[in-house]
Amino acid sequence: MTADIRELQRAFDEAELHADTDRLNALLAEDFMSIGEQGYLLDKRQWIDRHADFAYLSLTTTEVDVRRYDRAAIVRCVQNARATWRHDVMTLTVRVSQTWVELTDGWRLAGIQFSSLDRAALLGLT
Repeated sequence: MTADIRELQRAFDEAELHADTDRLNALLAEDFMSIGEQGYLLDKRQWIDRHADFAYLSLTTTEVDVRRYDRAAIVRCVQNARATWRHDVMTLTVRVSQTWVELTDGWRLAGIQFSSLDRAALLGLT
């Protein structure tokens, strides 16, 4: 019952990895909102447009947990990524929460929130 949501989450990751702005436009709800790891907000247009300065070099998603409700689903996972922001390379390890909603024209990502994770804590070293 959650396989379709998991497939949408994978499609979103692929669109992000390849900066597929057309696919992102189709996957995101019109009122989409992102909350970044430092609390900043990006709406749908800002999220898509950030690919002018931001690019993934690699993106791996683990610990995927999908909770499906009537017309909504929450996906929680951990992402490990290498990316560039204005040509500066960075390594990111974040816990992600995605809120998917079923609209009349299909499932759309309505919200995403990121929280930084300490790699040592993930490995049980702290």
